[in-house]
Amino acid sequence: MTVSRTICLGFLAVITVGALLLMMPFSISDGTWSDPVTALFTSTSAVCVTGLSVVDVGKYYSFWGQLCLVLLVQIGGLGYMTATTFLLLLLGRRFGLKDKIALQQSLDKSGLAGVVQLVQSILATTVLFELTGVFLLMLVFVPEFGFRDGLWSAIFHSINGFNNAGFSLYSDSLIRYVNSPVVNFTITSLIVFGGIGYQVIMEMYLWLRDRFRNSQICTVFSLNFKVVTSTTIVLLILGMLLFLVLEYDNPATFGALSFPQKLMAAWFQSVTPRTAGFNTIDIGKMSQASLFMTIALMFIGASPGSTGGGIKTTTFRILFSCTAAVLEGQEQVQCYQRQIPLALILKTISVFFGSLLVAFGSATLIELANPELEFIKVLFEAVSAFATVGLSTGITAQISAIGKLVLIATMYIGRVGVLLLMSAAVGDPKPRPFKYAEESLLVG
Repeated sequence: MTVSRTICLGFLAVITVGALLLMMPFSISDGTWSDPVTALFTSTSAVCVTGLSVVDVGKYYSFWGQLCLVLLVQIGGLGYMTATTFLLLLLGRRFGLKDKIALQQSLDKSGLAGVVQLVQSILATTVLFELTGVFLLMLVFVPEFGFRDGLWSAIFHSINGFNNAGFSLYSDSLIRYVNSPVVNFTITSLIVFGGIGYQVIMEMYLWLRDRFRNSQICTVFSLNFKVVTSTTIVLLILGMLLFLVLEYDNPATFGALSFPQKLMAAWFQSVTPRTAGFNTIDIGKMSQASLFMTIALMFIGASPGSTGGGIKTTTFRILFSCTAAVLEGQEQVQCYQRQIPLALILKTISVFFGSLLVAFGSATLIELANPELEFIKVLFEAVSAFATVGLSTGITAQISAIGKLVLIATMYIGRVGVLLLMSAAVGDPKPRPFKYAEESLLVG
């Protein structure tokens, strides 16, 4: 039982338990048993913090079913190992070397030092952001639905927002709140901070703390912080501008909105492909160009060590730096006056290529099982599942049972990671005792 197998089987165990709970009559609003495929699909979507659903969550599930869904999202957002560590901390168990290695791999941390302390910081950060989101969303939901229902709606959407899940209690997601600045900016802030990575948040906190204390020793930002923040900012601004241009006159999306409202809607649609899944416009009525751009943004996804999926912003940035190095005639890949290790470049290429195969393979299988569906919408659904986004053009419920099983597998692979899953299947790598002769070949 290797570390990678422990993590993969742990996620499977949580998904199975969640499916059994969501299938029970007490989880369903009309008190009947749920379809097993529907329960498995919803549980996988929740644990993998995706947000895709084949039913109307607000109407199909009772309060207990919705509560179960939120707990699964919270466990999935924290990660199986982080949630397990929290339980072990409550039980007072001490951590051995194998436990720390498992945590280090699940959190994508470079070393073993301070792993348990990082988990405690993650839990505190999660509670802080989610409670802040609850209080802000209550300003809108409580006057509209009353205190009890408004509080539950605020809790549900805040947890889904920070964990980049995207489940909503409303049939139209958040389309009814396209003109609400509080809902738009609260949800997008939760998505951005949830998808930027806990280590980046901690570095930002330490830097601000040193500034307020006028400390002589200021925090020096790591390369990971610089790459994640700069790449995220560029993608968010570029996405907002492109959405604004492409959908400006579309009567089904931005056409009826005022210019400030169009800016807000464009900002929201640029943020949500960070693997959240909420939407304030009808995704199915967007232009083909906007759909392709959303697919690209979803495939890139969030950042390492976060609640989001995708190939990650750092992977995209390293690939971009590799291309720039070739064009400049450089033999080393550099970023912010630092040289990227060869091993990291090879890992980046493996993640990109493996992710591409999974996404397009999933889309191909779904299209074969559902030939009546438009391929661009099927590809959108497959990438959304792999990147654990949850956005949909509205075809999720129309997909056949075989297609839904393909999406379930795609969501699972996207959450645990292509390389981690391959490592669990193959086992720990063994170094070769020899090297082959080097030979060049034509490329490009």
